[in-house]
Amino acid sequence: MTYALGTSAARVTEAPLLLIDLETEEGITGRTYLFCYRPSGPRAIALLLEDAVSLIKGEQMRPADIAAKLARRFALLGVTGTVRMALSGLDMAMWDALAKAASVPLASMLGSSPRTIPAYNSCGLGLMAPAALADEAVRLTVRGFKAVKLRLGYPTLNEDLSALKAVRGRLGASIEIMVDYNQALLVEEAVLRASALASEGVIWLEEPIRHDDLAGNARIAAASKVPLQLGENFNGAEAMDAALQARACHLVMPDLARIGGVTGWMQAAGLAVANGIPMSSHLFPEVSAHVLAATPTCHWLEYVDWADLIVQEPLRVVDGMVVVSDRPGTGLEWDVAAIERYRMT
Repeated sequence: MTYALGTSAARVTEAPLLLIDLETEEGITGRTYLFCYRPSGPRAIALLLEDAVSLIKGEQMRPADIAAKLARRFALLGVTGTVRMALSGLDMAMWDALAKAASVPLASMLGSSPRTIPAYNSCGLGLMAPAALADEAVRLTVRGFKAVKLRLGYPTLNEDLSALKAVRGRLGASIEIMVDYNQALLVEEAVLRASALASEGVIWLEEPIRHDDLAGNARIAAASKVPLQLGENFNGAEAMDAALQARACHLVMPDLARIGGVTGWMQAAGLAVANGIPMSSHLFPEVSAHVLAATPTCHWLEYVDWADLIVQEPLRVVDGMVVVSDRPGTGLEWDVAAIERYRMT
């Protein structure tokens, strides 16, 4: 990774990716990738993915029907965690193949069209000394980004505020700052820190406590003057619906690998519209750009550069806006030589 990512849970320096090529009888290959968090992740998910594909080999690619069939077949194991990621990756690859077969970008296949999407740079700004954070924040705005994400969750509130003030002092008032706690706090501490952050000009407070503590998040959302952001851990659209019904957040940001791929995303987008909730993305910017273009309540795209080294044409960023690819499908094509160079042993 270009920038180490220090969170309250771990310091991340490498991005283990599982690259997926889905070959069709018509000779079209659908492509996508999954960020698998740990080196063991790609191996486990690949086995599940091969199992899933064996169950649908020879069938017509109807993503919603296939998603329903595979959910039934994997029900006893549980459609969550690595199973959910495998099925989501398969869904994303199917949609890429379908859009390629139609010779249109995925955004167009979903009823929209390629356009620019506002993006924030999420490549760095992990837990480290305030001076180093300020220096890195400046580097993250070089390509015209108008917003960055800052990871917080230091042992004390004063340390959180020192980090935030250092970044704000260097970037000025024209750059938006999102803050992410990566589930580091307990409810009472989260309420306290949310109150302190309210006067610091941050535009959202992300996952301050356990993502599945809906009652706790609802307490924080009710007390906080900073919009509460949840979503990267929503396990399917049903989990997002439960969070919205519990009033556990003001904003949502599903992750394609956990929400159910493109099919699950579009279901979630319908919920966001019905509830009037702004919807952002989590990771996978190349694919997320297309689905956000087709999301009526589109808010922000989370930009990371983790796939840039292994694709032929990295995602374009112009003046802080991501340019949705107008190539058929999602636009993902592998750099074969780079893949061999970075391949896991």
